[in-house]
Amino acid sequence: MTFYISKIFWLVAQPLSLAFFLIVAGLLAGLLKWNRIRTLSSVLAALVLFLTLFTTTGAVLLQTLEDRIPRAALPEGGPACIITLGGGFEADVTTARGGYEMNQAGDRFVETLRLAREFPQARILISGGDGSLSGDFEGDAVIGSRFLAAFGIPETRLIREGGSRDTFENADYTQALLAENGLERCLLVTSAFHMPRSIGLFRKRGLEMLPWPTDFRTTGKASLGLDLTQPSVNSQLMTMAVREWIGLAFYSMAGRTSAFLPE
Repeated sequence: MTFYISKIFWLVAQPLSLAFFLIVAGLLAGLLKWNRIRTLSSVLAALVLFLTLFTTTGAVLLQTLEDRIPRAALPEGGPACIITLGGGFEADVTTARGGYEMNQAGDRFVETLRLAREFPQARILISGGDGSLSGDFEGDAVIGSRFLAAFGIPETRLIREGGSRDTFENADYTQALLAENGLERCLLVTSAFHMPRSIGLFRKRGLEMLPWPTDFRTTGKASLGLDLTQPSVNSQLMTMAVREWIGLAFYSMAGRTSAFLPE
């Protein structure tokens, strides 16, 4: 139930959707002659759009998360296992057309492939099922395994966790597979902005991961200010940042993570 509630909540809470609903609320308030509510809704919608499209707010919020947890020192002899969290493929396109069509988070699997070839002794656990509401698509565990196999990674090295639909379930379902295969202190590969939330979930379960962030979206040099040159990019960064910060807050309030902002 929590999964579906979070999907519906995010439909409304993401910045552009929020601005749209505020505009609609303002129009309705105007029709009903509720002038103060109309004005407030209009001002809030304009503020949300301005911050989202024409400032570096999203980049700064995302950069804060990306800089939070650096890559861990590799153990002598290399890691025993590599855990890769899903989210790197366009599941609907790949299911329809075949192959392995990557999205912006595809670096998770590119880096996993690099690590897999550098450390041939390491097992590779891919965690990610179909996170859509319909449940009609291949998950990243299936697509990612196919991707790695295409580049010569043996099937015997792969462990698939294909039931999870979100980050909480990634950690929950992966824990059982790690115990079943006798694996510990694995490298955890995910997007840099996603690492604080992910590492906190694993630590809450007593699992000590070696963080290996990848898929950086910011330069590390962003500062708060105006940016009128790339509103579409600013919107993407703000949307990712808001989603991640909301996720951190929710998991913290629900007692699901080791800390609000792990380090």
